Amino acid sequence: MSELNNIALKILEKGKGILAADESTGTMTKRLEGVNVSSTPENRLLFRETLFSASSMTECIGGVILYDETIRQYSSKKNRIPDLITKMGSVPGIKVDTGAKVLASSPDEKITEGLDGLRDRLKDYYELGAKFTKWRGVYSISKNHPSKISIYANAHALARYSALVQECNMVPIVEPEVLMDGEHSAQDCYEKTSEVIKKCFDELLLHKVDLKGIILKPNMILAGNKSKDKITNEEVANLTLECLKNSVPSEVPGISFLSGGQSEIEATENLNLINKNNNTNFIMSYSYGRALQQSALKFWSKDIRNVDGTQKIFNHRAKMNSLATQGKWSKDLEN
Repeated sequence: MSELNNIALKILEKGKGILAADESTGTMTKRLEGVNVSSTPENRLLFRETLFSASSMTECIGGVILYDETIRQYSSKKNRIPDLITKMGSVPGIKVDTGAKVLASSPDEKITEGLDGLRDRLKDYYELGAKFTKWRGVYSISKNHPSKISIYANAHALARYSALVQECNMVPIVEPEVLMDGEHSAQDCYEKTSEVIKKCFDELLLHKVDLKGIILKPNMILAGNKSKDKITNEEVANLTLECLKNSVPSEVPGISFLSGGQSEIEATENLNLINKNNNTNFIMSYSYGRALQQSALKFWSKDIRNVDGTQKIFNHRAKMNSLATQGKWSKDLEN
């Protein structure tokens, strides 16, 4: 078994998922100001360190995606942040794309940038302790989107990124996110997500990426947030499983879903049903940002020194998602 495959399996070992704490400074500023906390480097670190030192890190979190600022910071006990995460039994990772920009020939769509200078940045992150990376491509659904240009360009970028990451002995998380924004039906989402994922794997294979040493981070199959076509959680689970079974090569060790605008409970409930009905060999886990942190952030904002109380809220959310990876979650456990 390859070293990369071992890292991927450690991140996804039984009952564990990924904490996506890779919000850019701009996004983190919006989150903090939204709960009336000023966004200073110290406050951003304080909130993140509170989560990274919680007991659920050892039991429920297999990997943490960091942002450039955070991977270079030191904890209050003067430990480097990647060392703190490793000490908790989790694997440090890093977001390496530089964000989604307007796609030149299709101005209503986005292309993710960050390939320039990536090889050197990866060496730097590896030295800092990162063992895996993340790159997110985004696709919108409307009458004419995602276009072939968007599907091809983002798949090509994800493949070039993945090849460079594996060259540097790290595991790439491949994140093609079909956005929930819009009026599209779940069937539209199913068809477009299938097309997007298949094209990503065509490009990954073309670039000789070892599929046993990646983690796929897709969206679940959902109706658009403005759609009149509402579907049940059971239908979300079944459509998601069908899409992935038909689109993802069997060598891929695991799939970590993004929460993509779902509430904390929705993201947990849908993951639980996916695992209850999982008739594939893929590990089905989570790579959640807001869906792991939102309640903890709200609580923390009332008293940013209340570490124990904040950790208690975060531990509960992490435990609920850990149970969902095993199909053992139920609504009763939320009280």
